[in-house]
Amino acid sequence: MKKGYDVVIIGGGIVGCATAFELAKRGITDVLLIEKGYLSSGATGRCGAGIRQQWGSELNARLSMESTEIFEHLEEYTGYSGDCGLHQGGYLLVAYTEKEWAQFQENLKVQHRLGIDSRAVDLKEAREIVPFLNTEGMYGATFCAKDGHANPFHCTQAYAQGARRMGVEIATYTTVTGLTSHNGHITGVETDHGYVEAKTVINCANTRAPEIAQMVGETIPVYAERHQALVTEPVAPLMDCMVMSFHRSYYVQQTPHGSFVMGIGPQEEPSHNFHSSWQFLEKCCSVICEALPPLRELRVVRQWAGQYDLSPDRNPIIDEAANAKGFYSACGFSGHGFMVAPRVAILIANHLAGQADTLDIRRFGLKRYETGELLLEPAVV
Repeated sequence: MKKGYDVVIIGGGIVGCATAFELAKRGITDVLLIEKGYLSSGATGRCGAGIRQQWGSELNARLSMESTEIFEHLEEYTGYSGDCGLHQGGYLLVAYTEKEWAQFQENLKVQHRLGIDSRAVDLKEAREIVPFLNTEGMYGATFCAKDGHANPFHCTQAYAQGARRMGVEIATYTTVTGLTSHNGHITGVETDHGYVEAKTVINCANTRAPEIAQMVGETIPVYAERHQALVTEPVAPLMDCMVMSFHRSYYVQQTPHGSFVMGIGPQEEPSHNFHSSWQFLEKCCSVICEALPPLRELRVVRQWAGQYDLSPDRNPIIDEAANAKGFYSACGFSGHGFMVAPRVAILIANHLAGQADTLDIRRFGLKRYETGELLLEPAVV
């Protein structure tokens, strides 16, 4: 590490790496990215890696739609020689209550206004998409063929390697221990490997972002919630799409390798617990096997836990600290940072480079929690 940098980014997940890349593309190359572990060692590497455009709020739908357009050619976009593993088999979102089915109709209106090619499907078509789906108790479903999933490790590496080629420095296994400011402006970052001066600091530390922000006296209403997932043995192709329920809080998909990845939403107290549990294994298998009975025959290979950085309205927080100008936080993605990272990085980079953007970054500011102008999102597992 040098003595100082124009920009220091804290957090080596996909949001941090994509932001470093987009800054470098705009000529801001005197950048240091700090990660306390290895790249993708936090939430990014533990996520379900889904990419969907079927949202209920316009902002999340736009972020996802415009991110999907980048995911579709991420290797070319970043100059990456690997395979980011994008598979667009679609998302089938199923409704189990009349109220939820009515909300789906409202969500479709939002999506269609933006040009997202999603549609309502009846139970007959739902079974055509997933023939062994148990539709008992369902009211209907929606489907978008361009939704899918990708490899979070390769996607993050694509951005990181592209950023490095343009001059960005990346310091892994480096922990931020403090921040300094003077006269209301950020001045530097203290780490266990030394102190670096910085004109701008971007806090992309996911569930640890509130702790980082507290170092300059900034309070961010984001908390950590453990989410667990499991993966099965690989088998011959059984289904091409992701099946997801908000009401029963589950998702399940089959990877190109043949394994099934699945999870259910938790009912837990906020924590930074990264340990998986037998209770999750039991509950997840029960819920998924009821929805997709043939999966009862599969053997579980492993399970793991990650963290959602939950914001009060389940929308991102992107804002500059009131007491330390030049210090920005980008967090509160509520488990969906992976799928919106490409567009979020562009938004942040355009703001710092003084370039115009079709999205107003101020809409993601903390002030909305004071004014009550929340960006409520109904489509969250």
